Amino acid sequence: MAAPMEVALVTDAAGPLCNCSAWELHSGSALPGYRGGNSGPRGLALLGGEHLLGAQLGKSYINVWELQRKDQLQQKIICPGPVTCLTASPNGLYILVGVAESIYLWEVSNGNLLAILNRHYQDLTCLCFTDDSSHFLSGAKDCLALVWNLYSVLQAEPSQIPDPRHVWSRHSLPITDLCCGFGGPLARAATASLDQTAKLWEVSSGELLLSVLFDVGIMAVTLDLSEYHMFCGGMDGSIFQVDLCAWPVQRDRTFQTERENGKVFKGHRNQVTCLSVSTDGSLLLSGSHDETVRLWDIQSKQCLKTMNHKGPVTNAFIVLAPANMLNPDGKPSAPLPKFSKHLHGTESSYEQGSEGLTLRLGLHQQESGESYLEKARKTYSQMYSTREKNLVGDQEHLTIQVSELEEEVSTLRKINKNLFDFSARIITKPAK
Repeated sequence: MAAPMEVALVTDAAGPLCNCSAWELHSGSALPGYRGGNSGPRGLALLGGEHLLGAQLGKSYINVWELQRKDQLQQKIICPGPVTCLTASPNGLYILVGVAESIYLWEVSNGNLLAILNRHYQDLTCLCFTDDSSHFLSGAKDCLALVWNLYSVLQAEPSQIPDPRHVWSRHSLPITDLCCGFGGPLARAATASLDQTAKLWEVSSGELLLSVLFDVGIMAVTLDLSEYHMFCGGMDGSIFQVDLCAWPVQRDRTFQTERENGKVFKGHRNQVTCLSVSTDGSLLLSGSHDETVRLWDIQSKQCLKTMNHKGPVTNAFIVLAPANMLNPDGKPSAPLPKFSKHLHGTESSYEQGSEGLTLRLGLHQQESGESYLEKARKTYSQMYSTREKNLVGDQEHLTIQVSELEEEVSTLRKINKNLFDFSARIITKPAK
């Protein structure tokens, strides 16, 4: 079986002729690019291995391509303002978008806007999910990095703004980049800032594990898959390699370029804007405002390939090529819906033109009257109390309880069947 192909996806701020270029990482062969518009910094993301999202530079919408149809924009997602950053959950179920100081969370299956989070004080600069999609991180110009529990956000009432799980406030200047390792809620996350530091954190406890001070502001940060090294891109074009397993262990460290010259990648002539490491940890991809993308051998620090662009590079990362990207006859498993501009739950769920079934945790609490869970709990308590009674002479009461239970089971079966039939009609309904 052939090894999965790794592909580099790159965007620049030059113009609309080719929004996103793609090339095979190891051979360097160019793949067809994605045309239409140009994507802003931290504004490119793969969605579920079937779509590519690109936040239009300086505009209030997101371009959407089907991965196999590179020459044609499929859809535009209209946003409330210019998009500063975006990301998609690894499971393909949610999209996060930064607009000014607010975070917008959309559900992909039905296009509902589930939450608007306003806990930052200045514009968002970067967003990222954990690998299991259970948490997401946000960084902004207010020098704060916030850790959010996705499930807490989803369960919150529309009128309430949930609290972040952690607030990281150890940076003194704007956050420029975020990177999250593997391990879900137990992962480690790295933050970069203009305050000339890169910091490593533990997502579960929120503790600061490492802080590295450099000679220049840090614009990009990434980790290799084994998390032995952290790579930091500086404003002067240098890329620094920080050993995370170095001994002795120090929480506060200063990177001295003169003494650690063998751990610096030199070649870019302007600030490094994006970094990405290959799956096997042998190659490093970097993009810069000097209008070049470079591929480095990590062991030797040698530049293996240089790709010239016509404008500052805004996004560059390595992905395992999804099947649809290489198959021109492939199609998404389901078309994307129209994304709502209004917060879900603040308007009627049955407004004209809306379709689909939405299930929300905790929604039964908004209903008046006794829920089926409460009825079942009450019935169970009655059954339990009945067991403790002397059943001699109380057979009639027991019969009544049994009949009530049978009636409850019958009602629940009918509800379940109605839900199943409704879902089947929606799923099998032919597209207009």
